[in-house]
Amino acid sequence: MADLTDQLAAATLIDAAAAGEVPKAEFSDRVPIRQIISRSDGGSGLAGQRARVGGWVKTGRKADKDAFAFLELNDGSSAGNLQVIIDASVSDLSNLVPTGTCIVVDGHLKLPPSGTKQKIELRADKVLHVGPVDPAKYPLPKTRLTLDFLRDFVHLRSRTNTISAVARIRNALAYATHTFFHNHGFLYVHTPIITTSDCEGAGEMFQVTTLFSEAEKLEKDLAQNPPPTETEVEAARLVVKEKGEVVSQLKAAKASKQEIGASADELKKAKENLSKMEERSKLKPGIPEKDGKVDYGRDFFARQAFLTVSGQLQVESYACALSSVYTFGPTFRAENSHTSRHLAEFWMVEPELAFADLKDDMNCAEAYVKFMCQWRPVKNGKKFENEVKWGIDLASEHERYITEVKFQKPVIVYNYPKEIKAFYMRLNDDLKTVAAMDVLVPKVGELVGGSQREERYDVIQQRINEMGLPIEPYEWYLDLRRYGTVKHAGFGLGFERMILFATGLENIRDVIPFPRYPGRADL
Repeated sequence: MADLTDQLAAATLIDAAAAGEVPKAEFSDRVPIRQIISRSDGGSGLAGQRARVGGWVKTGRKADKDAFAFLELNDGSSAGNLQVIIDASVSDLSNLVPTGTCIVVDGHLKLPPSGTKQKIELRADKVLHVGPVDPAKYPLPKTRLTLDFLRDFVHLRSRTNTISAVARIRNALAYATHTFFHNHGFLYVHTPIITTSDCEGAGEMFQVTTLFSEAEKLEKDLAQNPPPTETEVEAARLVVKEKGEVVSQLKAAKASKQEIGASADELKKAKENLSKMEERSKLKPGIPEKDGKVDYGRDFFARQAFLTVSGQLQVESYACALSSVYTFGPTFRAENSHTSRHLAEFWMVEPELAFADLKDDMNCAEAYVKFMCQWRPVKNGKKFENEVKWGIDLASEHERYITEVKFQKPVIVYNYPKEIKAFYMRLNDDLKTVAAMDVLVPKVGELVGGSQREERYDVIQQRINEMGLPIEPYEWYLDLRRYGTVKHAGFGLGFERMILFATGLENIRDVIPFPRYPGRADL
């Protein structure tokens, strides 16, 4: 079957070439611009062939007293544009030249005049589609726009050179991530976005609940259909009593089965009506409570649930069966931070390795970061505001000093004080530190955080208690230590921070397509 498909594809290309046409995209009725301009000859070898292209006008201008127009067209398939020339006799040029206009045209490729930067251009002889733009209203004019300004137009900013370039780099690094772990025998595991356990133990989690929406619906329902009064409920009880007495009398009188059955049906309906009335009479507006606290037993999941801050705990369960696994997905943190390094929604790459210790974990993290940097080239004694002393966590200024001033390269810091790290990190023999590590890189600070996990049941149980966390949500996690425990380790890489490192951009809000942060959740 594969051979037949290859033969058909080859035949299609031959037929297109014989007809003097550039082959179209497999799933689109047009030629991707990348397929024309990204050739080693810049597309000049295609001169004389016909092509249908579509894209958005980056810049457009009329020339020779409005006799024709030059359009710089980009379809997103590459960073480069294709110059399209359209005569006024072909289409109304006024609708084509505004920045942002979408067009699809048929034409023939030709060599441009000597001395121009482009190697090929397209002379249009037919306009098939125009998605017009009103220049007076289009929010992305043909001027230099700041990244801060573009954050107000996240639905359009991918049309700019910077954001589209970031999207391509993000795509490349995501592909590199899967390639690296696939090449090293890791299995990709999808961990849940909704969780009932706090991985970090910091409590900065978004809650998932239907209690508020259900309370609003109930309040509206009760306003339109008030619950029955006690008098109405008592009247319904009397009806049940009367119906019950009628059935008893019929049975005593040895009435026919038909008569008794009919009365029994009436009694059943009366009981059902009473049950509904009693249940409805108990309804009260507001959030349900029990013992003075919110009754999460009446919530959608019958318990408190949150958006995950990490897939680590769940993916550990697969590591303890499949050895080398990783998860790569969105995570969430309700941290009211407005810095250029924090988002409320971000993506994490989190591998877990069974039969591995902290050294193995650091080696894996280093190999992964190096692989990413090779895949996509990265832009290549001090007084601190925060005092440096034993027992504190490193602030961003400390991390950047270590990487940018002291060593001037990425650095791994390991064996942190246990008080500032999570409960699941393995306690070292000194009983003061845990087998944790961070990979710090210039300009960004912490890129990777990881540790050897605590595999000893009694120790991790003690650590959970020391940190004041409830045991019940972590019982399943403790099971991994109760049944066939194994030495294992893992880490998490903040994917947006990796893109910051790769691109040299300053603000993390510019390297994720739709940034979420305090006060903003557009679209």
